[in-house]
Amino acid sequence: MKKILLYFVCFIFVCFILPVLCTKTLNAVISDSVEETSKQENSQDDQTIKEEQATQGKYDYREYNTIKLLHTATGEIQELPLDEYLYGVVSAEMPASYENEALKAQAIVARTYLIYQIKDSGQKHENANVCDSYACCQAWISKEERFANWEEGQREANWQKIVQAVDETAGKIVTYQGAPINAFFHSNSGGITESSVNIWGGIEYPYLQSVETAGEEGYSQYSSEVAFTKEELVNKLKETHPEVEIDWSQENAVQIQEYTESQRVRTIKFGNINIAGTEARTILGLKSTNFAISFSDDKIVFSVKGNGHGVGMSQTGADSLAKQGSTYEDIIKHFYTGVEISNY
Repeated sequence: MKKILLYFVCFIFVCFILPVLCTKTLNAVISDSVEETSKQENSQDDQTIKEEQATQGKYDYREYNTIKLLHTATGEIQELPLDEYLYGVVSAEMPASYENEALKAQAIVARTYLIYQIKDSGQKHENANVCDSYACCQAWISKEERFANWEEGQREANWQKIVQAVDETAGKIVTYQGAPINAFFHSNSGGITESSVNIWGGIEYPYLQSVETAGEEGYSQYSSEVAFTKEELVNKLKETHPEVEIDWSQENAVQIQEYTESQRVRTIKFGNINIAGTEARTILGLKSTNFAISFSDDKIVFSVKGNGHGVGMSQTGADSLAKQGSTYEDIIKHFYTGVEISNY
């Protein structure tokens, strides 16, 4: 009788209770698997959204998603999204005909320059973060003004090229030891950039060192020439140095005294005065301090290489490197020593 009862209990367990237990376990495994898959899909969706936001120029910046731009001609302050502001900067600072990787490098450098200026020179413009003057901050031009200067058939394509360069690098800035750099740039280095220590009163930034760049001689900005008669030269100098006197009978009446490491003029002698090459450039309207002097009859000729102060990224150099296959990261790390590209 006991055996029969035991058999009956086993029969009940096998036929009814065991299937229920197995079904619950299987359901729990399936539920956990579905939940884990859902978490992975949600994480992937979040990443996709972030990537889409970046490519659409809607990057969520840590700070300064919008900036206040001072229009120097009118005094008006305009508030606009950071990357929308950069459309105007890149289109004003670099030709749309340049390579895509050069335009991307320009977008990152311009974004970095903006962030650095806001954080380090926030009080320069009382109620604005930045102005539209290249002599003070960065050049900026509206879409409408930019279109007016482009041929009609190229307007949309040019603008989309600029927008793409900014949007595809959204959020990226250049950093040195984790902080945004003072990202200076210029038109053409004449084949070699200048160290910051030789400009602006000797301020040395470790990432703004002199580097060589090949291929810049093919651009119109590479060379220029300015000529003065002896009288014109003296009159120019007297505007800022009324004490200047030049005895033209002396062989070394005008003579370069010292060069920087990049072969730019550090000091130059004009008769009885010595002035910095940077000051001579300003007084005489030269495009850079990389110049040589020659004499022709009654004229003094200044033969100039490059265009701009020469510090940081050369724009024609960036385009030349891009044509040789360099990426925007290669370009930036060529012109700025020891830097990284980081998301801000």
